[in-house]
Amino acid sequence: MALKKEPEKHANHERWLVSYGDFLTLLFAVFVALYAMGQTDKKKSEDLMQSLRESFGYSTLAAAGQKGVLPAEDIRLIPAIKPEMAVIPISPKMPPAGPKQGGLEKGRGKGHAEEKEFKEIMSSIEAYLIKQGAQNKVSLSITRRGLVVSLKEAGFFASGSAAIKPDGYQLLNTIIEALVQYDNPLRVEGHTDNVPISTAQFPSNWELSGARATNVLRYMMKNYNVDPKMLSATGYGEFRPTAENTTPEGRGKNRRVDVVLLSGGAEQGEP
Repeated sequence: MALKKEPEKHANHERWLVSYGDFLTLLFAVFVALYAMGQTDKKKSEDLMQSLRESFGYSTLAAAGQKGVLPAEDIRLIPAIKPEMAVIPISPKMPPAGPKQGGLEKGRGKGHAEEKEFKEIMSSIEAYLIKQGAQNKVSLSITRRGLVVSLKEAGFFASGSAAIKPDGYQLLNTIIEALVQYDNPLRVEGHTDNVPISTAQFPSNWELSGARATNVLRYMMKNYNVDPKMLSATGYGEFRPTAENTTPEGRGKNRRVDVVLLSGGAEQGEP
């Protein structure tokens, strides 16, 4: 007896509903997660807004978005912000305008300076000179001897005088404070141009150059408590010029007092 054929099953065209249902379930889970995260951020946002309201004078009891009223006694002026001065790593305080009274505590303690430290000191002093508009009063250079700070006559001495000008003390204080932080010996050297001088006090340029160097050295000793064994002064007169004496500009460069922070190698060769 022949078996009866079962009728063919029709294809189920609604199976996509299963996948669609899964997609909706996942989408719903994503939105729930986003909603939960949004509620957490909202709480943090409210805390931030409340903090800002209190900072700007809104009452903590006032409703959000409504300005509260503070008692008059709680109102304070916001202090003015002063513009910061350029930071110069030279001294914790600005130097006084005139000679210091009494010695400072020993400022040395940074060890022995060499080329790296010379460059740092040079950059600091140059920045201060630019700020004060005093670039024409001081020149700096690094040589095999060390850091050379040249105090030009125009900024520190009157013509034919060895006395330091009163308006030169502030600049001199800043320079010295930058140098005495290190243990290197300091050599002060006076120089003049080749114009002869003959006075009762200074019979020649030798005496004038030596007196200027000695005055700077004595000022340093009196006010900065530097070990005298680390200091020396000398006068070279007109015989070690840095420029030609044939022009006023050249003679102006030659009239100077050099303060030399000696390097280790130069220290060995100095008398």
